[in-house]
Amino acid sequence: MRRRPGIAGLKSAAAARDQYRLVGENVARIRADVMKEQLETFRTQLEDFARKHKNDIRKNPTFRSQFHEMCAKVGVDPLASNKGFWAELLGIGDFYYELGVQIVDICLSTRSHNGGLINLQELCSLLCQRRKVAREAVTEDDCLRAISKLKVLGSGFEVISVGKKKLVRSVPTELNKDHNEILEVAQAQGYVTIEELEKRLSWSSGRAIDALETLLKEGLAMIDDGHRDGKRRYWFPCVASIFSAQGSDGLRSS
Repeated sequence: MRRRPGIAGLKSAAAARDQYRLVGENVARIRADVMKEQLETFRTQLEDFARKHKNDIRKNPTFRSQFHEMCAKVGVDPLASNKGFWAELLGIGDFYYELGVQIVDICLSTRSHNGGLINLQELCSLLCQRRKVAREAVTEDDCLRAISKLKVLGSGFEVISVGKKKLVRSVPTELNKDHNEILEVAQAQGYVTIEELEKRLSWSSGRAIDALETLLKEGLAMIDDGHRDGKRRYWFPCVASIFSAQGSDGLRSS
């Protein structure tokens, strides 16, 4: 019969566990201090790099994107505030806040045409046209960063992916799976028909009509009744330019 450990043995085991715990805490503390020191070193080097390449960061969009990646790796967000070190050094916060204001203006001015859903490429193109007198070039990456700062405005102003395209939503309309699938099909020609949805998605006519009516009601689609084949086409300005299509004279919003 095995003897149970005595009180002395239990105390010894407890003391050993405490000792291991203390050693583990010390090791963790040392590692944390070392990592903190390394992080501070990286941040200092990043600041020196930013000072040295200030003009390139401001004027070269590719260089600016790479700079943001470097910042992310060391836990620095130059856009967290438009005040402080980065704003004073680069003015980069003001740059993106200015873009944000211009993006809001473009989204509002085009809403009657696209229902508040605009292709990111089109948005970037319109933004470049508006800023053609500005010295800094603007890329889609810049647009995405500026849009991410617009979330403080509440619902809307977010980027959604539909197929291979990115769309910027500036209204609180929620798109469900059916709506996204319709937009994805529409990317090929800029429009869809009920017959095409029935064939491509294996939907009933009722399901197609219901989803399309919602998109029409939200102003995201326009109806074209002007085709010889008699098929009603539902155009989506957010994925194609409807005014470049043949037979667009019959377009109406509802």
